[in-house]
Formats: sequence, C-alpha cells, structure tokens
Amino acid sequence: MGKNLKLKAARAAMGLTQQGLADTVGVTRQTIVAIEKGDYNPTVRLCILICQSLGKTLDELFWPEAQE
Repeated sequence: MGKNLKLKAARAAMGLTQQGLADTVGVTRQTIVAIEKGDYNPTVRLCILICQSLGKTLDELFWPEAQE
C-alpha cells in the first residue's frame, strides 16, 4: 500500500487541514496522517466518511490506479 496522494490532494483542495478532516470524521490527526502515508488501512466505514466529507467517491480516493 503506497501513499494516498489522492486523499491528500482532495483534502487540500477543500481547504482542510489533517486536523480539520480528522475532526470532521471523528478520528485523530495521526490516523489521517497514517492513511495519507499509506501506513494505515482504514475501515470501509471510515473510507466512506472521508469520501462524504470531501465530496468524492471511494473509487476517486481509495481505488488503486490501473497498472498498464
């Protein structure tokens, strides 16, 4: 599992800090940091909460890019 740059970019585009997103979805900032770094695999429930907060789909934020 690599870094989640799509999540980081979507969060930044919404003007949210890691703490702001963490507060919105009810986790610690460290959890958001770990997800963005690829060190933590979030639950589907947490993925959905993050997507709803950022106005994105699961595919847009969490599905790996197709390898050609």
